[in-house]
Amino acid sequence: MTQAPTPRVFSGIQPSGHLTLGNYLGALKRFAERQDQGVETVYCLVDLHAITVWQDPDALRQQTREAAAAFMAAGIDPQRSILFNQSQVPAHAELAWLLNCVARLGWMNRMTQFKDKAGKNSEAVSLGLYAYPALMAADILAYHATHVPVGEDQKQHVELTRDIAAKFNHDYGVDFFPLPEPVIEGPATRVMSLRDGSKKMSKSDPSDASRINLTDDADTIAQKFRKARTDAEPLPGDMDALKDRPEARNLVNIYAALANEAPAGVLARFEGQGFGTFKPALADVAVSVLGPISGRMAEFLADPAEIDRILGQGAEKAEAISAPITARAREIMGMILSR
Repeated sequence: MTQAPTPRVFSGIQPSGHLTLGNYLGALKRFAERQDQGVETVYCLVDLHAITVWQDPDALRQQTREAAAAFMAAGIDPQRSILFNQSQVPAHAELAWLLNCVARLGWMNRMTQFKDKAGKNSEAVSLGLYAYPALMAADILAYHATHVPVGEDQKQHVELTRDIAAKFNHDYGVDFFPLPEPVIEGPATRVMSLRDGSKKMSKSDPSDASRINLTDDADTIAQKFRKARTDAEPLPGDMDALKDRPEARNLVNIYAALANEAPAGVLARFEGQGFGTFKPALADVAVSVLGPISGRMAEFLADPAEIDRILGQGAEKAEAISAPITARAREIMGMILSR
């Protein structure tokens, strides 16, 4: 009987632009909570993914440090989790090439995010943007991760990772790579734009008013929620009634996630009230949660050398896990390891 793989969580975030409330509720908050569940947690700032589109080098370095500061300010403890930036660990790029040779072109052509990002200009984008799902698979499989916390929009990438792992195992007659499970849970895992409830809150949106940045101060947070797009109807008593009201549903979900309660409980408290009452209450909850995080981020960012040291230590821990796994993959594929 095959031994079950050791449970290990892996997830990552691109360090391109300011991290947002969506990143906090959909990822960082969950990441911190998982440290208390008795499973090894590996968290990565995926700077190799960031350069699939052009990045100013100095800005990328600063954004990587800022993202690391956000992780730690949100509760990720480098002594309890492995926290590092992807480019410091060679296994990611090396295993990505090996998996490029396992993945099928038809699988890549079905990836909806490439179509969304490339748009009508697909002939002009980088090869990296097209092939990056194989790099994401390598990120996960280099650690034999069993669980991958992701947003709903990234679920397809984890499913592709499972396909690649299964094909590798089948092609080489081994039971080497585990098939990781996507983990999507709780309210507000997909936080939407404050200006358009049909679009995901994004750090790349041209409008800063569309998002809450983790670096925003209390006044800015309150102002953005006050100006958030809504409708003229009062809040109902149940979530089903918000099915066709995306902006209202988004704000209720955000409140619920920040307050650690069910959306139904939020509606029970505000049923019949308008957004003139609800938005200030939401702003108060948001400031109470995010204010301490932005304060801790500023403290970390005041010492960039310490952030670099922490990421370097995390990279050493990550390499200790990923290097033997990648070496074994090379060996399975017929490459000579002695040198």
